[in-house]
Amino acid sequence: MITTVIFDLDDTLLWDKKSVQTAFDKTCAYAATKVEVDPTQLEQATRQAARELYQGYETYDYTVLIGINPFEGLWGTFDDPTPSFQKMKEIVPQYRRDAWTQGLKACGIDNEALGAELGEYFVEARIASPQLYEDTFNVLDELKGKYKLIMLTNGAPSLQNLKLRITPELVPYFDHIIISGDFGKGKPDVSIFEHVLEVADITADEAIMVGDNLNTDILGSSRLNMKNVWINREGATPTTVKPVYEVASLTELTTLLKTLK
Repeated sequence: MITTVIFDLDDTLLWDKKSVQTAFDKTCAYAATKVEVDPTQLEQATRQAARELYQGYETYDYTVLIGINPFEGLWGTFDDPTPSFQKMKEIVPQYRRDAWTQGLKACGIDNEALGAELGEYFVEARIASPQLYEDTFNVLDELKGKYKLIMLTNGAPSLQNLKLRITPELVPYFDHIIISGDFGKGKPDVSIFEHVLEVADITADEAIMVGDNLNTDILGSSRLNMKNVWINREGATPTTVKPVYEVASLTELTTLLKTLK
């Protein structure tokens, strides 16, 4: 019998992609008030520069292990105690400046000062743009009290906790919040799922993992033979990783859970 629902955070409860897009939209529109640049072209160029720079840093393997993407690097502080996070803390101010400066340069604008300004503007724009799915709270209201609720999220504790501070309504729903950067490994590593079971004092048979990412949420939970639900809002086709269940929204999740009682 399922007693516990384990939720991913980013792009499952929080609409992180929309938050990042909003921050890019605001920052590139601001850039266009300063210089003659096409905002869409600048966004594409900066995203590309950010990806390439991010992969070149000595911290890249660690970010893969913990589950931190390049665009989180563009606004996170990484004020966390481990040596690798401290190294990221040193790197990210220059990373932000370089990503936006290179983005501008790809658009024919050589302006390091503006690149630095845009890097900081993006941070503030992202913090000011928290987005949740419209059914997030309705679903959590429906499940609270009927199930033990756990949040299992990949990322740096400083950044994931910041996301929760700017959406404070989320936190009270959860019995436990587990962040990969605190644990030391991220999804899909089986050890973090085992850690969740230990913290919640449950077996894999009693839990179901809910997330948007086949390669982390679904793959990791399947390694423990834990039931899982892939939230496939964009109608994608699963590849090598096959979910146990698939829904198109959180609202559909509540209907599914009733059938599993």
